Parts: sequence; structure tokens; C-alpha cells
Amino acid sequence: MPEEVMFILVIVSMAIWITVSREAAKPSKEINWRKMITLLSAGSLSAIVISVTLFQSLSL
Repeated sequence: MPEEVMFILVIVSMAIWITVSREAAKPSKEINWRKMITLLSAGSLSAIVISVTLFQSLSL
């Protein structure tokens, strides 16, 4: 994966996880659970892609 694409993916992943943490800091009655589940799914997927890409680059 090109370095520029990886950099953009890392920035997007960081933004997703910051949004997750802000949503999680709200009182439980104010949390939008659909938004939270969507963000957690996207954040987890991006973390997996980043991890796999980094491990592949180590084996080269």
C-alpha cells in the first residue's frame, strides 16, 4: 500500500477513534447507540487494515 494512502488511513482512523471517545464520554442516556456501533465498527476495521499492512511491511 502506498505511503500516502496509509497516512490518510491512519489520520481517518484517529479521527474515528477520537469521535468514539467523545461519544463514550456522554451520559448513557445521551449516547446515540447507532452512531456508536457504526463508529466502533469503522474504527475496528481501520485498525485491522492498518495492523495487517504494518505486519506485511515487516516481513518484506
